[in-house]
Amino acid sequence: MLLWLTEVLSQYFSALTVFQYLTLRGILGTLTALLISLIIGPVMIRKLSQYQIGQAVRDDGPQTHLSKAGTPTMGGALILVAIGISTLLWADLGNRYVWVTLLVTLLFGAIGWVDDYRKVVERNPRGLPARWKYFWQSVIGATAAVVLFFSSALPQETSLYVPFVKQVSLTLGPVLFILLSYFVIVGSSNAVNLTDGLDGLAIMPTVMVAGALGIFAYLSGHAQ
Repeated sequence: MLLWLTEVLSQYFSALTVFQYLTLRGILGTLTALLISLIIGPVMIRKLSQYQIGQAVRDDGPQTHLSKAGTPTMGGALILVAIGISTLLWADLGNRYVWVTLLVTLLFGAIGWVDDYRKVVERNPRGLPARWKYFWQSVIGATAAVVLFFSSALPQETSLYVPFVKQVSLTLGPVLFILLSYFVIVGSSNAVNLTDGLDGLAIMPTVMVAGALGIFAYLSGHAQ
């Protein structure tokens, strides 16, 4: 949003052209998300604790997990708000990859919200049944894969590049591209979810993986 605004205003204020640089917008987007988390986070935690919106722990898991009972849940909403606002402010909204990534993130977050709602409001420790969770993840992931393939304009967008081997790339047809994209989207989500089940340890691998993917996104989007 701000990218479009600065493009218009830069003809009157040349200094605003600095916001066209990917590096600056990447840094500002990260800082914006951090600022939103620092401002909204404490308020959200207090409200969740006030309304006793806490984690309901399954009784068939490890005994060490019972200490998580009552811990404020639905914290994913804070992450989604921070990501959504900072992306809409600083990202290039003319790039379809931005929209696909943001929509998949928010829709997967909606699945998590339903899961938490059943745990918190209905007091069901199992939350959303696994078959329905996987079904909706599959629908979203497959739809995103189809959109990415059929909206591609260049062969490079649907090719698989082998890491560390510059000259090797595999041309994927619609079937292979959609299958690979589907497994990456759904598989990554469930990998994080399984890690989170191990006593809520998802944050560290999430930070590490998100940092690495952020570097890849920056390098692939940079002009040089």
